[in-house]
Amino acid sequence: MVLSKTASETDVSIHSTFASRYVRNSLPRFEMPENSIPKEAAYQIINDELMLDGNPRLNLASFVTTWMEPECDKLMMESINKNYVDMDEYPVTTELQNRCVNMIARLFNAPLGDGEAAVGVGTVGSSEAIMLAGLAFKRQWQNKRKAQGLPYDKPNIVTGANVQVCWEKFARYFEVELKEVKLREGYYVMDPEKAVEMVDENTICVAAILGSTLTGEFEDVKLLNDLLVEKNKQTGWDTGIHVDAASGGFIAPFLYPELEWDFRLPLVKSINVSGHKYGLVYAGIGWVVWRTKSDLPDELIFHINYLGADQPTFTLNFSKGSSQVIAQYYQLIRLGFEGYRNVMDNCRENMMVLREGLEKTRRFNIVSKENGVPLVAFSLKDSSRHDEFEVAETLRRFGWIVPAYTMPADAEHVTVLRVVIREDFSRTLAERLVADFEKVLHELDTLPARVHAKMANGKANGVKKTEEETTREVTSYWKKFVETKNTNKNKIC
Repeated sequence: MVLSKTASETDVSIHSTFASRYVRNSLPRFEMPENSIPKEAAYQIINDELMLDGNPRLNLASFVTTWMEPECDKLMMESINKNYVDMDEYPVTTELQNRCVNMIARLFNAPLGDGEAAVGVGTVGSSEAIMLAGLAFKRQWQNKRKAQGLPYDKPNIVTGANVQVCWEKFARYFEVELKEVKLREGYYVMDPEKAVEMVDENTICVAAILGSTLTGEFEDVKLLNDLLVEKNKQTGWDTGIHVDAASGGFIAPFLYPELEWDFRLPLVKSINVSGHKYGLVYAGIGWVVWRTKSDLPDELIFHINYLGADQPTFTLNFSKGSSQVIAQYYQLIRLGFEGYRNVMDNCRENMMVLREGLEKTRRFNIVSKENGVPLVAFSLKDSSRHDEFEVAETLRRFGWIVPAYTMPADAEHVTVLRVVIREDFSRTLAERLVADFEKVLHELDTLPARVHAKMANGKANGVKKTEEETTREVTSYWKKFVETKNTNKNKIC
């Protein structure tokens, strides 16, 4: 089933200027062509279309890594033809995955003894990791309810309304009720007290977010753990916690080592993290680790032998490339603890440069906190003339991709812009982005349509102008607007 719409439905053929050197006929757009074409033509046709994509380095909407060292790029290309699931055929790749799982589990303070192996698996991303963790909680809860002779057909999970859409997918796909703690203006993460109040005998776990997608803020997992410990004592339940550390899992250990959010807290049973975010690997790798082997029910693990040997597997996907696993291992041994800390420190410093630059414009309210994922979420102080969506759209003329969005319930009236600071976003780019924001705001302020709107507001406020005054004001704004355009054009030339 194709869910996406085509960019153009006016022409059923693909035309290429350069391809005419090799082929004279246009290619069908939605059908396989009858004949082959030269490899040079195929490359050029696709390359021409891809030029219209945004620049990944200027895509400030995404948390996903867009730059890696050439040596790692080379390793990835050399292993791109290896199927990750063929463990018997590619035992070294499997070994590298196991090393990554153990390194990450220990980074998250899993209670492992000397020589004890961690329990976890590599996934396509945090979405798959969350599905696996959620299934483990659901099956554990069902098994306990069955043993107690109690109903087990109405499981629920408690989260904040700020969770990523993959949690909604898990709830819908695997028939679990999603109980969301609503947000409020000025507080855009899950309130631990309200979350624990919503826990009942059918709750399979509470999901806490270490690095909210909306504002980058870390939820208070320590307080959630302490409150849940007390409730479990009072009720006799055994409700656990899953930490969605997709964004923050590779940040907190290096920037905030004293922060207790991981397996140091007894009720944290599983943690997921995105290797392709601040794990510094290209898109396509996530990780989920469990506190102990008993937290992952055996019946969820499948054993296959038709690839050459007995292979345990617990994934939603089967075949997938090995490149990202190998790249993750490269980053872990190449950077080490010191290297990751340096990268995260640098990201945070550049975040502060951007934050301070935006504050100096006096046009924005900063919504995000200084501690958390290195990003800046902010809103306009005055949105009467233009809103955040118009700012984001106009900013694209400079190449920047900055998202604007509304907050979830009950803070839908709040709209923000958000800039994610990744390793490849330098201080120079941060300063340039602030300057471009100022240009965009100036242009939006002086657009003729805004002038008419301002004059209409003046009439509504009882300020009357003559026809001559109105003409002069519109002419004046147009003149300033054109002069500004010409000045900017001369600077570029």
